Amino acid sequence: MASDFHYSDETIRTILDEVKTIAIVGASANPVRPSFFVLKYMIDKGYTVFPINPGQAGKEILGRPCFATLADVPGPVDMVDIFRASEAIPGIVEETLALQPKPKVVWMQLGVVH
Repeated sequence: MASDFHYSDETIRTILDEVKTIAIVGASANPVRPSFFVLKYMIDKGYTVFPINPGQAGKEILGRPCFATLADVPGPVDMVDIFRASEAIPGIVEETLALQPKPKVVWMQLGVVH
């Protein structure tokens, strides 16, 4: 399912200026995957980034410890960035809403809509 909805550059800039910590659900250790590029970019821009990938839990991606679930992250996150298929979104959003404090933003990969 595709969406024609787009955020303005100003809205995106405001969001990215306000967040400091980001959990990337579906982070990949494979350098050809979009989630790897986003993880690297966010690290390079100075964000504190937590990769979330059950298959990589206990390992590192780009020098960052990888966690199995959002609940495993050792502190609050401002944004949850999701790189998973559309059908996985409801469960990830439920997991996100269970976090205390709740993240300010839930962001999804381009083309992922639910």
